[in-house]
Amino acid sequence: MYAIVEIAGQQFKVAKDQKVFVNRLAGEEGDSLSFDKVLLTGDGDTITLGAPAISGALVDVKITRHLKGDKVIVFKKKRRKGYRVKNGHRQSLTEISIVGITLPGGKKASSAKKEDKAAAPKAETKKTAATPSAKKEVEVSENLVSRAENRAEEGNIEINVDKLLHSVGTAPKSDADDLKLINGIGPVYEQKLNDIGIYTYEQISKLKAADREELSALEGITRDKIESDEWVKQAKELLKNK
Repeated sequence: MYAIVEIAGQQFKVAKDQKVFVNRLAGEEGDSLSFDKVLLTGDGDTITLGAPAISGALVDVKITRHLKGDKVIVFKKKRRKGYRVKNGHRQSLTEISIVGITLPGGKKASSAKKEDKAAAPKAETKKTAATPSAKKEVEVSENLVSRAENRAEEGNIEINVDKLLHSVGTAPKSDADDLKLINGIGPVYEQKLNDIGIYTYEQISKLKAADREELSALEGITRDKIESDEWVKQAKELLKNK
């Protein structure tokens, strides 16, 4: 059995014994809470819809711990205005454990383990179907992103390194290509790109319009230069001959 419930302004699909991260809740670790804004419940082929909530339905939870989410960088820039503002934010969260789902009439949810076994064949089919699309995603190492952010901060480079590397992917220095083979990139520009975690032709080949705009924060590099020198096209050609 599962339910769609609204908790702290957000909707979650939950089942018994599941752990969920929600916006910070009032209460101490170990406290028990109940939420009555249950919008939908499902038990096998039986679906119950609320209007908007199901009268008498409850989701009982227990607060496991309070914590903060991953750091998010908020960077604002106005070109040619000298305006650059960089802020960090960590969302306050609460981890809760779903104790049970109570329906009108006192019926309680069955164990999530039984439901998982019944749904196993479907889940396996979905996993197989999702495999081809997973290959298209870029590989990102949070450790390498963090190192690049530290180098950028030490060099007073105002650029959203996290956003950039999540777009083009990360690569270790040991896999570095000779970026100077790209017309328009000399030793100085190569070092600047390396400082923010760009080492390979593959990363250059994945630069989108927004990424090229982001790189304009590097002194001497502009979006127009990247596009007029055809960095992306050159990188793709070098990848073919690699």
